[in-house]
Amino acid sequence: MLGTRSQDVAVISSTDTFVSQDHDHPIGHPRGWLMRRLLLVADLLGLTIAFFLARALTTSAVGVVESRWEIGLFLASLPLWVLLARVGGLYDRDEERTNHSTVDDLFGVFTTVTLGTWMFLLLTSVTGLADPSLQRLVVFWLLAITVVTPTRAAMRAVGRRQPAYLQRVLIVGSGDVARLLGEKIDKHPEYGLRMVGFVDHDEGASSNGTGPLDLLGTTSAIRELVQTHAVDRVVVAFSTDSHVDTLNVIRSMQDLRVQVDIVPRMFEVLGTNAQLHTIQGIPLVGLPSPKLSGSSRFLKRSLDLIGASVGLVLFSPLLAAVAICIKLDSRGPVLFRQVRMGGGEKEFRIFKFRTMVRDAEQQKAQVAHLNMHSTCDPRMFKVPNDPRITRVGAVLRRWRIDELPQLINVVRGEMSLVGPRPLILDEDLHVTMWARRRLSLKPGMTGLWQVLGASEIPFDEMTRLDYLYVTNWSLREDVRLILLTLQAVMRPRSAY
Repeated sequence: MLGTRSQDVAVISSTDTFVSQDHDHPIGHPRGWLMRRLLLVADLLGLTIAFFLARALTTSAVGVVESRWEIGLFLASLPLWVLLARVGGLYDRDEERTNHSTVDDLFGVFTTVTLGTWMFLLLTSVTGLADPSLQRLVVFWLLAITVVTPTRAAMRAVGRRQPAYLQRVLIVGSGDVARLLGEKIDKHPEYGLRMVGFVDHDEGASSNGTGPLDLLGTTSAIRELVQTHAVDRVVVAFSTDSHVDTLNVIRSMQDLRVQVDIVPRMFEVLGTNAQLHTIQGIPLVGLPSPKLSGSSRFLKRSLDLIGASVGLVLFSPLLAAVAICIKLDSRGPVLFRQVRMGGGEKEFRIFKFRTMVRDAEQQKAQVAHLNMHSTCDPRMFKVPNDPRITRVGAVLRRWRIDELPQLINVVRGEMSLVGPRPLILDEDLHVTMWARRRLSLKPGMTGLWQVLGASEIPFDEMTRLDYLYVTNWSLREDVRLILLTLQAVMRPRSAY
């Protein structure tokens, strides 16, 4: 939790919510009910479109009767496809996980479509009523993966605009972690969460943090509070209750059809690559080895080389067009080069399209008072609506096009497609102790910091995200972050 999409701490779940007389809460079906049905429609629609497209694209000299049997068998097998998706968890994650996206479904969709295609082939072979060609099955398999994924994304977009998607959240706890979690929920409406309030062991717990906190009540009355305020999700975030009392609080809500999440102890070191295992029924969270093996580094470098090389070829017309626009718009070089701290404490020059006037560095002192972090954390220098930005530069920054030349840095081995944020030397001076582990890997064009908010993320949180990335690295997570970045690039951002 705590605003990082890499940490899913839901451990106790249900499928519906409790509805009371709270008129501020949308009356009707809860998020889980809504999303399961929308995703079901998406799967059925996507599979059907793929099936008939495959038939149209492949020719087969079968009779009319056999053709009708093939269509009938496919339609009859659709419940089995849905069952495969259900077993693969493709309908429950939106309710259980606040940060679930279509990117997280890719592997599940691939597995479901693959197994479903083999299942359909087996069905036609056993019945003998149809004999689809291998060509048609392969085309259908490719189309199904291609069509089902965006159809699911479209249905998710529809669902997230519905009042039923909103979940009301009650936090158990009143310390710094609970308060930080509440702030994250308030600042990030994209999670579809609305804060109801806090509860803790007693009224005295209201000062258990950086300042006084208004509590809705105590944990002894949590059942009544959940029902009175139509709570959909309860997050246990280090209450002052004892261990036994906290367990009793969780167990007391088991029949209320409310989602319960638990912020784990030492969440600062838990990433998506942590694995849950057990010893005689006692669950343990296993952290991956913090040091990448030689094969892991080879795989990461291979992904970088292939991805960056393909990117440079595909974007070459755009790169040329942007270079011309920059030259026509203002005086100065096309590329901006700046010294950054790289992996293994090695400095390098990063490449970006120039988005500011030629003497921007000399004017930095004149706009220092506009730094958005000046009052809370002056270690980072970000100026919204920076007057030094050119007209073309504003467009490039808004759509992140200015960062494309970093593909050259990736090919040269100075950067990675995914990695820690490439800090300027002045910012790097503030990274100390354990946080310097972030330099175990090369800085990236994107990463957790980019997907979760880039400039809006405080410095300390950015370094913690980088630490989580390098100590929990996996190739699958790199691919996931790249896909999430492509999704984020489609949404314009502020030019700073």
